[in-house]
Amino acid sequence: MTETCPGDGGSWRRIARLSGRVIPQTVLIILLVGCASEPPIPPSPERAEIPDYDNQASYNKPYTVKGKTYYPMLSAAGYRTRGVASWYGAESGNLTAMGSRFNPNQLTAAHKTLPLPCRVKVTNLKNGRSIVVTVNDRGPFHHERLIDLSHAAAKKLGVKGLVEVEVAYTDQPAGDS
Repeated sequence: MTETCPGDGGSWRRIARLSGRVIPQTVLIILLVGCASEPPIPPSPERAEIPDYDNQASYNKPYTVKGKTYYPMLSAAGYRTRGVASWYGAESGNLTAMGSRFNPNQLTAAHKTLPLPCRVKVTNLKNGRSIVVTVNDRGPFHHERLIDLSHAAAKKLGVKGLVEVEVAYTDQPAGDS
């Protein structure tokens, strides 16, 4: 004996048979669609290390120069590295990345990624002289240069042109070390 749905003349068996086919097909379609989607791509090692810059001043946020993006450090604690230093002075009166006027007679420097402002001890590896400068600008944007020194800082270090230096973060005030 077959039970019928009132008013439509169909049978419960027909509905059960239809739902017995539709539900498994629906589940199969959902599974296939889920398999077809791409898994989330984990961030690249470079991107995974990018810190949160939301609460940083504009001069300490990522910026792009000549098609290359630089990511400033949030802290300079423990920073120590060696590289090539140059000096600059013709830009006298121009604004630094921090918005102050560049003065070549002050003990300042430019660095691509150190947080602004900070102080670093710069040691001329050729003659052993060292000085503490305030990093208040961005640069140098020349291949393989680590730091640009103001004319006064370069003069105290005995820098004429390019020289190999060691740069280390310090909490000492700017001046002779």
